[in-house]
Amino acid sequence: MSPTRRHLLVIDDEPHIGLLLRPHLERLGYRVSLARTLAEARAALQDRHAPLDAMLLDLHLPDGSGLDLLRELRATAATRRLPVIVLTAEGDERVLGEVEELGAALLTKPFSPSKLTARITAMLDDGPAPEEPR
Repeated sequence: MSPTRRHLLVIDDEPHIGLLLRPHLERLGYRVSLARTLAEARAALQDRHAPLDAMLLDLHLPDGSGLDLLRELRATAATRRLPVIVLTAEGDERVLGEVEELGAALLTKPFSPSKLTARITAMLDDGPAPEEPR
């Protein structure tokens, strides 16, 4: 399946992450929403007019932990199977182990856009990763 119409929510408080990822992913055919806080992410999750296909989640946000949001997602039937990639510079093995136990993929910062694209494509079962625009 093509990534066209796939809706991704990127949750990261670092402005440059959104500035880099949004245009890159949109060029590949994804629809991208950005949230910089847990509150914004929770609001996006409640938007019935914009259902999500996947989430890219930072663990360290200004109003709390992305790990708390991941726990909430997995405890709720409607979002239990939402594909999540955790984007983090976190090094604590206990935290990283819990992320994996909760069924999220891990991608450590810094990361390349092409590596992220490949992970998203594999996670959504979209077939081969789209070629990077030149």
